[in-house]
Amino acid sequence: MPAWLAVIGILFLFTLALTWIAVIPGLSAASVEGAGVFAYPLIFLPFISSAFVPTRTMPGPVRAFAENQPVTSIVDTIRRLFAQQPVGGDIWTALAWCVGILVAAYVFAMAAYRRKIA
Repeated sequence: MPAWLAVIGILFLFTLALTWIAVIPGLSAASVEGAGVFAYPLIFLPFISSAFVPTRTMPGPVRAFAENQPVTSIVDTIRRLFAQQPVGGDIWTALAWCVGILVAAYVFAMAAYRRKIA
């Protein structure tokens, strides 16, 4: 049961962080279509992570990027929690990514909001 709660917590934080990231172009773009274009880089992050294949099978530069981006640490942590394996420090890395992205996105979204209403 604690593993499920941890998974729910990580997914909640990551979803909240992505939501705040989406607020930034929503406030900054001149049109709906323009705001939608900002999502394309985020869509590709899972494909360059350990979500589908182990990072050790990737070529050098792709592997370096994949091992040091948020989706990999989040996916690896959730995978270990579901498999009831020890997560070690990976859970803290995943949480740090989620909280860091959330705080940064919130700060930038609020700045964009203040510019918009000024």
